[in-house]
Amino acid sequence: MPYADVGLPSVHPADIASVAHAALPGPGHRGRTYQLTGPERISPRQQAHELGRVLGREVTCVGIAREEAYGSTAAVMGAEVANSVLDLMGGDVNDALPAVHDTVARVTGSPARTFRRWAEENAGAFR
Repeated sequence: MPYADVGLPSVHPADIASVAHAALPGPGHRGRTYQLTGPERISPRQQAHELGRVLGREVTCVGIAREEAYGSTAAVMGAEVANSVLDLMGGDVNDALPAVHDTVARVTGSPARTFRRWAEENAGAFR
């Protein structure tokens, strides 16, 4: 995994749905744009650790260089998209990308779900 130790605020898919459910029918949300994030920054290496904890076995995340990741990524997505994706993964685009926002809690009234919770909910897919 390129950038194995770069933490980004991974958002739980159910939080995206919860915000949409709260915002779409509500007139107070019309025309607004929301930045959705998870409640914390978490790196791919930390995600592997959480999956391992939930599964009761070690899950290892091996870091690789950007150049190594580029070849396989470009083969699937094309050169331009591969560069953009790798820039995002490395947090090189701007300082706002790794920022954690409280949008989920403000819009839904419930705290954003953690990656740990996602791992617990989806453990069966990894068994």
